[in-house]
Amino acid sequence: MNDATEHLLDWLRDAHAMEKQAETMLTATAERLENYPELRAKLQAHCEETRQQADLLRQCLERLGEDTSTMKDIMGKTMATAQGFSGVFAPDEVVKAAMASYTFEHMEIASYRCLIAAAELAGDMETKRVCEQILPQEEAMAKWLLEHLAPVTQQFLARDEFDADTAKR
Repeated sequence: MNDATEHLLDWLRDAHAMEKQAETMLTATAERLENYPELRAKLQAHCEETRQQADLLRQCLERLGEDTSTMKDIMGKTMATAQGFSGVFAPDEVVKAAMASYTFEHMEIASYRCLIAAAELAGDMETKRVCEQILPQEEAMAKWLLEHLAPVTQQFLARDEFDADTAKR
């Protein structure tokens, strides 16, 4: 096995763990957002995409005779759980969650662009195709979040003047 393929496999495991982390993070955030139905619905919809993305990555690894990294998956989920729990104490949880989601989407975009380049160099056109299928989903979510950061912030600030508890979530 050449170095490009070894790196590709490692990065596929990283991406799978990243998607498992995203699933945990999206689920926890969406469950707590009571007063932002549009954001909540979008996070829930993207969570379903995220589950499908993780499954596609797992299939790529299995096709290559490999498996996901249980340790990486657990670490990602643990970090997401801790991040989700920390939001409970933030008085501006919805704004911080929107910013964190936007940032995370860009990490995913970068990851898929690297995977596409690595898969091409390794000659794995199926993995390249899968990552090219996932990439626009991540870009669309990042774009949606960017377009909604200001409105969510403004909704939060307007609500916060009257009721900090409903503004938070």
